[in-house]
Order: sequence, then C-alpha cells, then structure tokens
Amino acid sequence: MLYGSGNAWLNAREKRVALFGMSGLGKTHVSTMLRASGGWFHYSVDYRIGTRYMGEHIADNFKREAMRVPLLRELLMSDSVCIRSNITFENLAPLSTYLGKPGDPQKGGLPFAEYMKRQEQHREAEIASLLDTLPFIARAQDIYGYPHFVCDTGGSICEVVNPDHPEDPVLRSLSENLLLVWIEGSEAHTEELVRRFDRAPKPMYYQPAFLHRVWAEYLELYSQAEEEVDPDAFVRWAYAQALAHRQPRYARMADNWGIRVRAEDIARVATQADFDALIMRQLDQGS
Repeated sequence: MLYGSGNAWLNAREKRVALFGMSGLGKTHVSTMLRASGGWFHYSVDYRIGTRYMGEHIADNFKREAMRVPLLRELLMSDSVCIRSNITFENLAPLSTYLGKPGDPQKGGLPFAEYMKRQEQHREAEIASLLDTLPFIARAQDIYGYPHFVCDTGGSICEVVNPDHPEDPVLRSLSENLLLVWIEGSEAHTEELVRRFDRAPKPMYYQPAFLHRVWAEYLELYSQAEEEVDPDAFVRWAYAQALAHRQPRYARMADNWGIRVRAEDIARVATQADFDALIMRQLDQGS
C-alpha cells in the first residue's frame, strides 16, 4: 500500500487518493471539498469519459436527433450551428442520456443490441479514463503545481476490474500511485439509494453478463418482447440487483487493494483536516 500508516499519510508531501463506491455516497462531495481547500487536483473519471472518450458519440447522437427537425437539419447541413454536450463535474446528464435504457422506442428506449453497443463503448472509455489517472497526476504537478491528487471514480469501476486478480492492470496502476478508498454504505444507505433511483431512474453501466441475465429474466418474468419493455420499469427492477451485485466486488477491491471508510463518516468530513484524520484512523486500524 502506498501509505503504510496514518503518520505516513499525514507527513506525505504528495497525498494521492482514489475514492470508489456507489454513486451518491460522497465521492464527488469530498473531491470538491479537497479541491476547494487548495493544493488538490480533482480528476473526475466520469467527466473524462464523457469528454475525451465519449464526447463524439454523445454529440453525434444529438445531431442524429436534430436531423429529424427540418430547421435544424438545414442548419446542420450548412454548418450554421454547432451542437455539443456541456458536461461538467456536477452534471453528467449528456453521458447518462447517451447510454440510454433498453425497451420501447415510443418511451425513449433503445433496441437491446444498440444499448449493449453503447455499454461496451462506456466500458472501454472507463478503463482508458482510469488508466489516464497516472499521466494526469504528472500533469497536475507539472502544469499547475498541485502536490495532492484525488481521483473521483465512477460507481461502475467495480464492473471493469477484477478485484481478485493480482495483476489487474487498472487496479495495479491505481494502487501503485494512489491510496484506494472505498466509501462503504450501510443497508440504510442502500435503501435510500434505491428510493432515490425509483423517483428518477437513470441510465448506468453494468457488466455485460449481469445485463444479459437480468434482461432475459425480465422478459420472461413479464412475458414481454424487447420492444414492449418500459425502459424506466426495467432499470428500476434491475437497480437493486445491481447494488447487490456490486457490493461484494467493492469489498474485495478494498480488502485486496486499499482501505474502507464508512459513508456516515465521510458525510461528516467538512475540511481537509477532517479527511486526513479519517484516513489516518483507517490506515492505523488496518482497514
């Protein structure tokens, strides 16, 4: 492990940390706080995915929709308008919208084959963006002079790595250069995430084997053809299963490659000193 004790973390001239866990448990909150405290470079994996690797796919999808409108079609064909996404650290809606949901096209659904193609694009983009962490550490120091670095990973990191393989290229690269920290939610957090998702279901990335399984189960359970599926109903149905699928993968990432902190402790972090104290305590406890 990059920092073998609490004192090693506290006295390090260069603190580097990668936060992982389910979306909604505090990764971006803490990353933003550290950036605002000064001296910390905030690297958002989801932002990198949506700009560097998926930006053209997203913009092309916007243009495809715009071409259905005669006025916009004419303007696009004459290069009179420019269409692009406006992704920010806090607003990843263009990426989420592009990923989409499978099901009835009249309800905004995608054919399952197209949905899986976009999922694969995301998988490749996420791996590439995670591996970009190391060069961004160097850029943050060389260009901006930031001594500290926080990598704000996406909730689906556990879907694109093998936490049990000692030579997993992504986890090896990250663990050799940053402290991996799992923000672990409780059952109450899980229930709240499910309630939140149920109110506003959104597209996500899932492991292909998991998606094929739950899609087949859903079609059989409700005796529906692919084009009859309500996209929101399907992703709601799959979400709780996805949380259960991810939890043990996160745990093995923490056990084999890093440490864990409780989401309720992260929620109380308001300053860099609070964060340092929490990381020091967990390192000294060997958790």
